[in-house]
Amino acid sequence: MSLAETMRIHEPYPGLYAYYDGRILGKRLHSDKPNWLDDGAYGLGVASYAIVSGTEALVYDTHISFDHARAIRSHLSGLGVSKIRVVLSHWHTDHVAGNAGFIDCPILSNKLTRDTLIEKRKVLVAKDPPINPVVMPTETFDGEMTLEVGDITVKLMQFDIHSADGTVLLVPHLGVLLAGDTLEDTVTYISEPANTARHVAELDRLSELEFSRILPNHGDEQVIASGGYPPSLVTTTRDYLTRLLLRLDEPGLPDESLERFIAPELSVGTLTYFAPYEAVHSQNIAALRGVSADD
Repeated sequence: MSLAETMRIHEPYPGLYAYYDGRILGKRLHSDKPNWLDDGAYGLGVASYAIVSGTEALVYDTHISFDHARAIRSHLSGLGVSKIRVVLSHWHTDHVAGNAGFIDCPILSNKLTRDTLIEKRKVLVAKDPPINPVVMPTETFDGEMTLEVGDITVKLMQFDIHSADGTVLLVPHLGVLLAGDTLEDTVTYISEPANTARHVAELDRLSELEFSRILPNHGDEQVIASGGYPPSLVTTTRDYLTRLLLRLDEPGLPDESLERFIAPELSVGTLTYFAPYEAVHSQNIAALRGVSADD
């Protein structure tokens, strides 16, 4: 059985494809035991993307397994694509696990992503499930880079949000931002808690870009399929982090549900509540308090 059997393909914009999997109640792909594939990706819902123009495609992240990568390539081949380049949003497991499926293609990342993958190679190989081999980027950039995908211009930009090595894609003719993990619905996952204040500042910088819709790697499938999130997701993410930092010392904070914590955003519809993010919220509080305790 292919791990990609439940993957769904959407086309929110002409020539822009979303490969979405997960958020299926009671369904797990790898194991009943806690693991990154089921709990950090599949359970929350995960997408990667492809921008297609003529016979060329740019794939943004290689998804959560080799099977998913193979399914993406099969779809692109069916569209007549013969030239593929890959861009990695950052080094985390659910974004690079399918790299081996694109081993014959140019794989681009910022320099920090490449350096971190080299540093974390043994960590990734030891994961459950393991990522082996860890296929490295073949080309790197620093800060910003512009690519032409057939007739489509795509801008790559580096941001220190969620992970220090984040890369987002801006597709100017569509007004679309492919956000990787810099933005997430229901809430962002704090993976580098010591850098949270910098992440907040970088969200302000991200908000200055010109785009009208956002396609994150983790979010509501129907929102993604219908064109993505409004720019308010950036300020909503910033507000969530700022509120966490302001309330971090409140004794009762861990006992307050995520649903209540983000009640203002839910009431106006800038976030959609998905219950598995309660665990992410709890981990965020614990991570920030761990940093605070170390100070």
